[in-house]
Amino acid sequence: MKLYHKIPVLIFALIGIALTIKLGIIYWDVNYNDYALPSFCSINDYIDCDGVAKTTHSQAFGIPLWSWGLFFYLFVIMLCFVDKLKTYRYLKFLEVFKTPNAYVYSLGLLAFLISMMLAFISIYEIKKVCVLCFATYFINFIIALCARTRNSGVFGDIKTSVADFIDAIKIKKYLISFLIVAFIGIGFLIFTSTTLIFVPNIKKIKSIESFKNIKGNPYNVGGSVLGDPEAKVVIHEYTDFECPHCSILNIMLQRVVSELDNVKVVHHNFPLDTHCNSKIGVSIHESSCFIAKYAIAAEFQGKYWDLNNYLFEYKPTNEEDIIKYAKQAGLDVKKLIEDAKSEKVARKLERSIDEAYNLKIMGTPSIIINSKVYTGIMPYYELKELLIKNGAKEKK
Repeated sequence: MKLYHKIPVLIFALIGIALTIKLGIIYWDVNYNDYALPSFCSINDYIDCDGVAKTTHSQAFGIPLWSWGLFFYLFVIMLCFVDKLKTYRYLKFLEVFKTPNAYVYSLGLLAFLISMMLAFISIYEIKKVCVLCFATYFINFIIALCARTRNSGVFGDIKTSVADFIDAIKIKKYLISFLIVAFIGIGFLIFTSTTLIFVPNIKKIKSIESFKNIKGNPYNVGGSVLGDPEAKVVIHEYTDFECPHCSILNIMLQRVVSELDNVKVVHHNFPLDTHCNSKIGVSIHESSCFIAKYAIAAEFQGKYWDLNNYLFEYKPTNEEDIIKYAKQAGLDVKKLIEDAKSEKVARKLERSIDEAYNLKIMGTPSIIINSKVYTGIMPYYELKELLIKNGAKEKK
C-alpha cells in the first residue's frame, strides 16, 4: 500500500479503534454495571448512546456491534502492513492480499453501507441516536475514500479486490483454507446467534419480549388458587394491573406452574395510585386502585384468576368494561359490584399495600421467594431456575 494511502487510513482506523473501545465501555456500563453513571453522550431522550446500547439492535449475530467495529479497524490496520507481514514465515499466506488498498476500499465501503442501515434503524426504529456510533459511520466512509485508487471510479477497486480474491482461491491450499475458515465462521455465528452467549443482556431482553408479544394467555387458569395448594415453594407477587411488566409476569407465572410441581403463586395488589396508596406521593397509574378492588371482589366468588387475566390483558379503566370481562369470566356481576365497593375489599386492599411497605417493596412487579424480594421483571429461564433451586421440580 502506498504511503499516501497508508497514513490517512491508519490515522482514521486508530480513531475508529478509540471510539469502538469507548462504545464497548458504554455498552458494558449500561448493561452490566448497576453503579455506572450516564455516559457523556447520553444528553437527552433522542441523543442517547446509553439508550441505544440497551436495545436488542446493539448486537449482530449475538456479538456486540462495537466488537464488529473493533475487528474491522484492526483488520484494516493489518492490511496496511500486509506487505511487511507476509515476509514472515508463518504469515506467508497474507500474500493473497495483492492489492491491500483495494480491499480496504471495498471493506470500508461495505462497512459504510451497513452503517447507513444501522443509522436508519437508530433514527426510525429505536428513535435514539448514538453520536459515537455515527462518528464511526463517517470514519468508515473516510477510510474507503482514503484507500481508493485514483481514477479507479466507484467500482474499480471493488473489481480489483474481487479479481484478487478469485486468483487466490484458484490455488488449492488457499481454497481449502478459505472453506475451512468460512465453515468455522458460519458455525460460530450460528452458535452465537442461537445461544447469545456473548450478549446475556440481549438474551434477557428477548426472553421478556417473547412474553410481551403473546396475544392472549395460552396458560390461562381459573379459580382462586394458582399452582399446587400444598406447595412448599410459594411465590408472593405484588403487582399493579396497569403495569406493563406485571402483565408479562402474570403470563410467566402461569406458565411456570404448568411446567413445575411444588409451586404456588399468591397474588397481592400494590397499586401505584394515590387513590388507595397515599404513600407513593404521585400516581403513576390513575385507575389501578379501582381495578384492584374488582380483582379482590372476584376472589369472593372463587374466580380471582379468571378475572385477573382479563384485567391484565385488556387493562380496563371503567366499570362498564370490567363488567363486560366479568361476564365473560362467568362471574355474578351484581355481587361483584357490591363486593368491589364494600368496606371488606377496601380493608383487604389496604392490608396488601401495608404489607408491601413493611417488606420495603416500592415498585412493581415484585416477587418474594423464600423471604427474598425481587423487584422488576426477570427473564423466564432465570425465574424457572430460581424456583427449581428453591425446591420446585419439573413435571413428569
